[in-house]
Amino acid sequence: MKKALVLGASGSMGTVLVKELASRRIEVIAFARGREKLEVLFRDEPLVTICKGDVLKQEELAEAAKGVDVIFQSVNIPYQEWKEKLPLITKNVILTAENCSAKLAVVDNIYAYGRQPNIKVTEETNKKPHTKKGKLRLDMETEYMNSSVPTMIVHFPDFYGPHAEGTLLDQTISKVADNKSGIYIGHQKLPREFIYTPDGAKAMVELTLRESSYNQQWNIPATHPVTGQKLIQILREITGYKKSVSTVGKPMIQFLGLFQPLMKEMVEMMYLNQEPVILSGEKYRNNIGNIPRTSYEQGLKETLEWKRNRNIL
Repeated sequence: MKKALVLGASGSMGTVLVKELASRRIEVIAFARGREKLEVLFRDEPLVTICKGDVLKQEELAEAAKGVDVIFQSVNIPYQEWKEKLPLITKNVILTAENCSAKLAVVDNIYAYGRQPNIKVTEETNKKPHTKKGKLRLDMETEYMNSSVPTMIVHFPDFYGPHAEGTLLDQTISKVADNKSGIYIGHQKLPREFIYTPDGAKAMVELTLRESSYNQQWNIPATHPVTGQKLIQILREITGYKKSVSTVGKPMIQFLGLFQPLMKEMVEMMYLNQEPVILSGEKYRNNIGNIPRTSYEQGLKETLEWKRNRNIL
């Protein structure tokens, strides 16, 4: 791969994908709707070309994709827009890849797996989504995999890390960084997975460099499952934070949903805070090698440092 296009380049995973590709001396087109944010993120990256555009407009995608070898699809849109916009985005990305003879690497979550209690989920695990969002994600990945484009779907657990704003764990980290009373979404005693986004980017880019990785699905697990209590303890040890951290459960999300469209859409996904989906990384380890794994202590420390430095600028 000599040249890549990253869609959603200013998002949680898109940003670190651009930086990981550039660190490997690969030319990158960073594509997103907001030029100003792209400029802030990548102005010091000589191998990165900024491209303002909208994935809903196929002609803008086609222009950005000229001459690229791989298209990374990491666009993230609000839940309430999924039903209307995900099918069009998928169609536009596939058409663009077909027309420029590029491969596709798609960032995906775990929603399509549905409930998978008491097992480590492999790529062969039967997908049985029971939520609207899970069914939409399964439809999306099926369309990608049934296209004529060499494609990989890469499943990740919830994100945290520098640039990963608005995620579940970021709600906790941000309050700690601001030394305000905290919140944790979900049961604090229940182990679940949170992947440090630079680890995810390293693993995904490594996959895209191998021809044999395409036309397959891949699961990239976090360092290990961890409880909210443990994460809060680590944050306290790093920062000296002493304020209380309250639990936000499904009833509170339902109440907030009366006033906020995003919270209303989040309600059906709260099952993951009772029945976490834990990914197996066996396929990656057997075919690629060790999965990048940053300890939660180090990942949280680096995330807090990023937040502090951003606030200074």
